[in-house]
Amino acid sequence: MFSKILIANRGEIAVRIIRACKEMGVATVAVYSEADKNALHVALADQSYCIGGNEPSESYLNEDRIISAAIMAGAQAIHPGYGFLSENAHFARLCRKNGIVFIGPDPDDMERLGDKAILKELFSETGLSVIPGTKAVTSVEAAKKAASQIGYPVMLKACAGGGGRGIRLIRSDDDMEEAFFQATSEASAAFGDGSVYLEKYIFPARHVELQILADEHGNVVCLGDRDCSLQRRNQKLIEETPSPAVNDKQRKKIIPLATEAIKKIGYVGAGTLEFLLDTEGHFWFMEMNVRLQVEHSVTEMLTVLDIVKWQIRIAAGIPLNFTQKDIHLRGSAIECRINAQSCGTLQMLHVPGGPSVRFDTYLIEGTTVSPYYDSLIGKLIVFAGTREEALRKIRASLCELVIEGIPTNIEEQLRIVEDERFTSGNYDLTFMGNR
Repeated sequence: MFSKILIANRGEIAVRIIRACKEMGVATVAVYSEADKNALHVALADQSYCIGGNEPSESYLNEDRIISAAIMAGAQAIHPGYGFLSENAHFARLCRKNGIVFIGPDPDDMERLGDKAILKELFSETGLSVIPGTKAVTSVEAAKKAASQIGYPVMLKACAGGGGRGIRLIRSDDDMEEAFFQATSEASAAFGDGSVYLEKYIFPARHVELQILADEHGNVVCLGDRDCSLQRRNQKLIEETPSPAVNDKQRKKIIPLATEAIKKIGYVGAGTLEFLLDTEGHFWFMEMNVRLQVEHSVTEMLTVLDIVKWQIRIAAGIPLNFTQKDIHLRGSAIECRINAQSCGTLQMLHVPGGPSVRFDTYLIEGTTVSPYYDSLIGKLIVFAGTREEALRKIRASLCELVIEGIPTNIEEQLRIVEDERFTSGNYDLTFMGNR
């Protein structure tokens, strides 16, 4: 096991990783930008280093400075969290070159699986149904030709990255040129890679994903499914597990297929397989995230397994000490993402309590939400024995959660969880007006 880990991230996820390390008896090193000098993750870490200016390119994306901080601190491993460098194969190789363990997949696997177009071709050979699509398209004309073969409407998607960036819905040739420019520009700015591909638009549908843990000893376990259909502009707002749209028969079929697929491609680490579930109950594989997901917390609440700790153990070569038979998906967990709607400084924070209520955040009195980073400021997660009870608990918790000084989406989240479409479980990707 590692004795010291550097966390190459900020905000909620940096705090989350530091807490996991503390519970494991592992020393931690924080890195921070000038804007984050007073941040909670800096205060909680055993050591901290300022690595640059406010812009991510000057700090959290500055590979050389992060590596230098790790070497100076004597860190044996780097945990990238999610976003920033978490899916960057070059950074993972740089870690390896400097004798530092990257807590994530092998850089060759990351590169192989990071191109979503290639990934779909790979998974089509494993028995999973893959959404019809293309490899990378390099021009508007090539995209139009491919779209006519697939059939409109189509989705234009970034080959790299995630988080809903570099994605556009295209209904006809007339929409292609502007959408192609927007998607490639957005992808290039967000991921340093402007390549895009096309896939068939499946509508209406649910967004369902499977959380996977796989070690280097050949053990693969699926920690159940999550429903992530509550989205606005491809950004997730609410997640729940298990999905109310998936029955036990479907679950017993898709989980073995997914775990066997992971074994066949030889993946090691935490990962997520994302699917579209159509109205006929058919799972269509979309993509795989080779990192920790924002929504990992809701799965932890249901399974009582610490995914971050297992990421670290797997990176240290420790085998999973449980099998698929040990995973029992009983009860219901719901997560609401709490986002800042504009910049502001926290004046008061009141967090709801009670059994099986969790609020993951980096907020402390005086915290300023700046314009430089993601708007996520916290995740409110609840667990209960039934979905009905979980719904009551998430409503009560949202009513109790108070954040003053920073405009948030708490009221909007409360409206969603009170909406009959959500409470019935009969919702899909159209809920927030997505078309």
